Amino acid sequence: MREEDVEKLRGVIRDCMSKHLYSSAIFFADKVAAITSDPADIYMQAQALFLGRHYRRAFHLLNASKIVLRDLRFRYLAAKCLEELKEWDQCLLMLGDAKVDEYGNISHTKDCNLMYFDKDAEDREINISSAICFLRGKAYEALENRTQARLWYKAAVKADPLCYEALECLIDNYMLTSEEEVTLLSSLQFAPEDEWLSSFYSCLVRKYDKENTVEAKFKELEQEGSDIKSSNQSICTLKNNTDLLACKAEYYHQCGEYQKCFELTSDLLEKDPFHLKCTLVHLAAAMELGHSNELYLMACNLTKDYPQKALSWFAVGCYYYCIKKYDQSRRYFSKATSFDRTFPPAWIGIGNAYAAQEEGDQAMSAYRTAARLFPGCHLPTLYIGMEHMRTNSFKLADQFLTQAKTICPSDPLVQNELGVSAYHIKEYITAVYWFKKTLAHIPSSLSVMWEPTVVNLAHALRKLRRYQEAISYYEKALTLSTRSVSTYAGLAYTYHLQDNYSDAITYYHKALWLNPEDQFCTEMLTLALADESRSGIDSITKSRRGELFM
Repeated sequence: MREEDVEKLRGVIRDCMSKHLYSSAIFFADKVAAITSDPADIYMQAQALFLGRHYRRAFHLLNASKIVLRDLRFRYLAAKCLEELKEWDQCLLMLGDAKVDEYGNISHTKDCNLMYFDKDAEDREINISSAICFLRGKAYEALENRTQARLWYKAAVKADPLCYEALECLIDNYMLTSEEEVTLLSSLQFAPEDEWLSSFYSCLVRKYDKENTVEAKFKELEQEGSDIKSSNQSICTLKNNTDLLACKAEYYHQCGEYQKCFELTSDLLEKDPFHLKCTLVHLAAAMELGHSNELYLMACNLTKDYPQKALSWFAVGCYYYCIKKYDQSRRYFSKATSFDRTFPPAWIGIGNAYAAQEEGDQAMSAYRTAARLFPGCHLPTLYIGMEHMRTNSFKLADQFLTQAKTICPSDPLVQNELGVSAYHIKEYITAVYWFKKTLAHIPSSLSVMWEPTVVNLAHALRKLRRYQEAISYYEKALTLSTRSVSTYAGLAYTYHLQDNYSDAITYYHKALWLNPEDQFCTEMLTLALADESRSGIDSITKSRRGELFM
């Protein structure tokens, strides 16, 4: 067969693979490889076999070739075959010996003479070393060696920042603390044309920064490419990109802007109903808002479309949790973990379902599992601390809350709980410090979510006899929510302590209007009325005595 005829057949093979006609591609690739015995043609045949799901045959073909130990492409594809066959130890052996340090720097112990016979291609490619590091990470994660997996994922991103999959594994599986994420991003070497990617990655990890910082990043990305115009002069931007909008929705959720988050995810899911990351944020926002009907519909659709995904059964658990059927919710959260053991929301859901029924030991067990599996996630440690507070073990609570703060120093919720812990052990100055720090670190403007923090700060100030400051925070809390008995009662009691009986009585009445059976307000109202009567009599007596001496 002439060389030009062979080249035409190669074109047919490439076209078959691009059109997903894998049996045809395998048929012709087998003939071309037999004719030429060229390594590039053998690789093309193995690629066709791999795409056609003939993993064992593809691996045998690659392993039989003498070049497999010298060409990184051959070795990588052979390891990918072993990955699909779930033979993880063999996969690592095929990838060769290499070591990685804590910072993601690689040192090869062998195979320094490896070659990479690159195909002729005009497209920009991801570094093959990055792809190999990522595959090593997947193998170690499958073998439940998450420490090594974390290091190899870091190495993959450092080898080539375009290897998004590695960064996605690090972020979604909470393998890094907030500080480690920032350090990793700052160490990446982006090409000048990839500056937009640096901004995008920073939006993925910096969810607890101040509002103006994060919003500036989003605005920068939305305007990205506005200076690039196509032939019809229309402007291209990332403004309507689904991944960017999902990232913004997650930011709103973490700020406590649940309604804003829900509206954004609803719009996004109308455009792309199968965007699973957005779906997870949508479920979380619907849970917070108590939209049980929406959760029911989402759960039905997900279990129909993705019956083998953890997210689908997590959605069912969310629905039952929302309607306060905690036993059923726990059952479905557990089912989600059986499909994917590394799905963080399901483990936290199990703990929360137990905690809602005040089953502290089981809740702690679920949180501890989550803390072990996801060392970069501070929520399990935070919830363990909150459970210890519920059982009045404040020293233990403080230890776990401090640990949560180490993992994620900028989450205001952690600082709030540290303030609550200090308040319970009567360290009111420390409590005021943490509550004020919480309010200073809230990423967005104050919302109803943070009303309890403002009230707690007012309570602590009242304990320190800083009454005027306490009153100002109680009034601030009332601008966020006018349905809080605690706020009215605290404000009334503060006025009462200042001997301002008239205002105290007014606010005791307001508190009792919201909850007529509140025992504290009922008793204190009686005392305030008696004190006001007594003070009135005393003032009359004093005035009459004054008249006698005149």
